[in-house]
Amino acid sequence: MRTVVDDILAHAERDPGRTALTTPDGDTSYAELAARVTALSRTLAARGAGPETVCAVAAERGTDAVAAMAAVLGRGAAFLSLDTGQPRERLASFVRSGRAGLLLTTSALAARLDLPVPGPPVLLDRPVRQDPADRRPGPPAPVDPRSLAYVSHTSGSTGEPSAVLIEHRGLDAYLRDAAAVFGLGPATVALQIAPLGYDASIRDTFVPLLAGGRVVIVDRGALLRPEEFTATVRRYGVNTLLSVTPSFLSHLAGARTGRDPLAGVTLVASSGESLRPFLTAGGRSLVPGALVNQYGPTECTMTTTRHSVPADPDPAADVVGRPGAGAVVRLLDADLAPVPDGTPGEVCIGGVGVGRGYSGRPARTAECFVPDPLGPPGARLYRTGDLARQSSEGLHYAGRRDRQVKIRGYRVDPAEVEGALLAHPAVTGAVVTSPTDADGRVHLVAHLTGDLSGTPDAALRGHLVRLLPPHLMPRRFVRLDELPTTRGGKADRRTLAALGPAPARPAPDAVRPPLGTGR
Repeated sequence: MRTVVDDILAHAERDPGRTALTTPDGDTSYAELAARVTALSRTLAARGAGPETVCAVAAERGTDAVAAMAAVLGRGAAFLSLDTGQPRERLASFVRSGRAGLLLTTSALAARLDLPVPGPPVLLDRPVRQDPADRRPGPPAPVDPRSLAYVSHTSGSTGEPSAVLIEHRGLDAYLRDAAAVFGLGPATVALQIAPLGYDASIRDTFVPLLAGGRVVIVDRGALLRPEEFTATVRRYGVNTLLSVTPSFLSHLAGARTGRDPLAGVTLVASSGESLRPFLTAGGRSLVPGALVNQYGPTECTMTTTRHSVPADPDPAADVVGRPGAGAVVRLLDADLAPVPDGTPGEVCIGGVGVGRGYSGRPARTAECFVPDPLGPPGARLYRTGDLARQSSEGLHYAGRRDRQVKIRGYRVDPAEVEGALLAHPAVTGAVVTSPTDADGRVHLVAHLTGDLSGTPDAALRGHLVRLLPPHLMPRRFVRLDELPTTRGGKADRRTLAALGPAPARPAPDAVRPPLGTGR
């Protein structure tokens, strides 16, 4: 099959001087990017990378990371990109569960992270030697559409992140459909917002490059500060945002400083959580151009449905729209039978974007990836756990059937946070709930038992920051003498959620952090 990388290399042949990437280190042309990808591809070939080889990419945001992911795809292998700002222990668990067989990184990161990947790493900051050994393997064979393209992690019912396996055919179909539907081309200037390690960053990076556009990559810390974000958009002439969350848009709306932060931006694609609170607060006026609401799980290649939000939307509706090319969406009951239009049912997704399943977890794969009772022989559906109803506008999101929630665009299972809290020597019991505040934002509250009189909130946060990324940090810690239970002996989460905002036993330094900080 022809890959997205083939198209990027073709752009370099047609217009070699066109800018592909803009980073703090300067511009990279399509010709320069193609040369870097080609050289890395030869190195990967010499190291035996090919179909079904998982290559972990641990690099800072920039040209090296983009070239590494592209070179892996061009070899017909699979990449596992890592957010190097996350704790080392978490990254190590990712490469183990993703079964990474090769590491692409820099000298400094290789020493700092010391990830458990076999063999010496490919060092991206070292010159690539063009010796005969690099050329021995020859050009890559045509990529098998059913071979593995990338591995992405997502929380699951066990509380531990699961490695999701996505094939080349699903990735290629999604990227091409997105570029076509969004009307991207050489004039596109897209800002990379999503952090590496999350599948949204794949959309941020490869959809604009497929279209021959330019990707702007800056320090992510600047993107989180409204003034610097606005300055970045203006400085580089950004006109496309493909992976913003409603929480981020709300952050911009609440920090207006007399300048329109999205001036000149003609497309904003939002995903990761419900857009409804943003629209209810009148946020649509913040977006002068097109606003697209995207929906879909990691297990089905990033996003499955899209909805173009009108200039005057109904704030009571949570419309996520219709499936993209090659995707199938069915609303089914518990017996996998279709529900009538207008009746909530579980969102079950089929089509080319459905992943293989979870690496090393056959039981969970069999539970979530099921035969499609309405499709052709061999067709499968992914049971999302989301509820929705069908209308003339498409799907209306109606919540989840399990505990998983979205916080600042990330899918979160409270069980993962509970496990990390129980690793603290002073914690004997932990239950994490996910209430919604007055502004419609979901956050985490940790309910704890144990001798915590000498353990302030800061110490608990310090413990968690070594194990979890920021979006999994509880907003509050509630200390209890004992955890309430149901008659069946399970933690009574309903009772805990009803305890209200005041801690049952204040910590020595209990201070509520600002809303939405999660730190």
